[in-house]
This record gives sequence, C-alpha cells and structure tokens, in this order.
Amino acid sequence: MPKTSAGLLVYRLREGRLEVFLVHPGGPFWARKDLGAWSIPKGELAEAEDPLAAAIREFQEETGSSIDGAFLPLPPRKQPGGKVVHAWAVEGDLDPRQIRSNTFLLEWPKGSGRQKEFPEVDRAEWFGIPEAKRRILVGHLGFLDDLCELLGDF
Repeated sequence: MPKTSAGLLVYRLREGRLEVFLVHPGGPFWARKDLGAWSIPKGELAEAEDPLAAAIREFQEETGSSIDGAFLPLPPRKQPGGKVVHAWAVEGDLDPRQIRSNTFLLEWPKGSGRQKEFPEVDRAEWFGIPEAKRRILVGHLGFLDDLCELLGDF
C-alpha cells in the first residue's frame, strides 16, 4: 500500500492575478534547492484519518496558521516516488513572513551522532502561476493545472 499524504493549495486573487501559497522544506537536504523544491503544505495521514482533516492539520503544523473556507477537492496525484497526495484548494490570505513551522530532529552532520532540530518548513511565499510552476515539485504541478481549470484561466 503506497503512503498517502494530504495538503491544501491555498490561493488568492490579487489585481486580477491568481496567486498560490507554497512552502519550502526545511533541513539541510533542501537548504540550497529552490526551483522544483517548493510544495503545497502537506503531510502523511495517520491511520484511518480523514484526508481533509489531515490536510487542515498539516497546514496548521507547517505554517502555524489555521484556515477555513470552502475546501474544493482536487484529483489525487501519484508522486514520482509512489506516494499519493490528496489536495484541496481553498481561498485564503496569510502573511508568509509569519509562518511558524513544527520541527524535526535529524542527525547532522550525517554520521556525527549529534541530533539537530530543523523546521519542517523554512519559508513560504505567494507566487503567480507561471512562477509557481517553476518552483513547485514536479509531482505537484498537476495541482496548479487543476486549480486553474477549476477557477478559469488567469
């Protein structure tokens, strides 16, 4: 059974332009990666957890913000590594400078025996769709297309 994650694709309209809220993963592996590294805030489902509830929980854990609204389901996407991601689009607005992510422990430097704490998300930003397509993980590109189809062309 493949692992399953759930997340939220938050969007807003600014001066007639569609923008999406993406997050950059924290930790040493992603520190110097930018293009093709950003994602929607998401995370793995707990056993028997409702996917939308997991998406809302993960958004709060990764950004420190809660969000409410009309959650519009997007088609699930199988990622290159085999994981399946369920996503919902929701209109919202938040200040990316105010994110407060949960953290994880990692042995760093590798092989040192020392544990270091890293944020799960080290930054967030609003992007127009063309720039979002350059920044987002390849496995999440389809979510942007789905959102544009759902809302109409922008």
